[in-house]
Formats: sequence, structure tokens, C-alpha cells
Amino acid sequence: MTARLAQVEDTVAWGRALASELKAGDIVALVGNLGAGKTHATKGIVAGLGSDDEVSSPTFTLVHEYVGGRLPTFHFDFYRLDAAQEVLNIAWDDYLDGGGVVIVEWADRFPELIPDGARWFDFEILPDGARQVMER
Repeated sequence: MTARLAQVEDTVAWGRALASELKAGDIVALVGNLGAGKTHATKGIVAGLGSDDEVSSPTFTLVHEYVGGRLPTFHFDFYRLDAAQEVLNIAWDDYLDGGGVVIVEWADRFPELIPDGARWFDFEILPDGARQVMER
């Protein structure tokens, strides 16, 4: 699946559409440079799961929990982490077993932590400023 996302609203809508396919235990691994659309996609996923929570990148807090929708959503950002052990130290396994959806920005930093069966999406900024997202 490849999608061209011309505007921020398209990226949010893409995330909403993806949310309709998600179930408890799903892992969404997002990859792309800064500004490629990972957090906007997450905003759409969280909204699509029925949460009114405000979504922001957990770059400094490492994980945000959104529990107001049909499934709890655990939003991670691996960008500032230097070692996989740092992820494990924040109860990574508990989140994976938490009965919700786990979304990971910068998932390619520690791909060994992402379970088999995760859905991987690569975001790219196109020359015209639009974004492209491709599922691996």
C-alpha cells in the first residue's frame, strides 16, 4: 500500500483510515525523517480509534498513553534513545501485552524490539513537499 499525502489533513485522514483496521495487540512501526508525517499519522490513528486526547510526539517523555478510545493506544518515540535497553527499562513488554495498539515512531532505531507481525510504514518527504507513505 502506497499513498501520496498532499497536505497535513491527508496524513491525519490516512491515520484515521488505518485505525479502522487495527485491533488489540497490533503494533504500528513508523519510519521517516523529521517532519515526514509520523506524528500527524499518529494523530489520525488515535482519533480514528475514538480518542479525543491531544496527540503530541513523545520525544522527551518516550511514551504517551491515550486511553479514551475503543482501544488504549501507547505511542512511543525512539528518536532520542541510544540503546534498546532504554526501551526495555520503560516496561516495553508490559505495553506490548497491554491489550491496546502500540505505535512507534523511529521504529527503525531498534527493529529487534518490534515483534513479528508489526505493520511497518515508511514516510518520505517528496520534492513538492507532499508526503508518501508505503507499507513494507
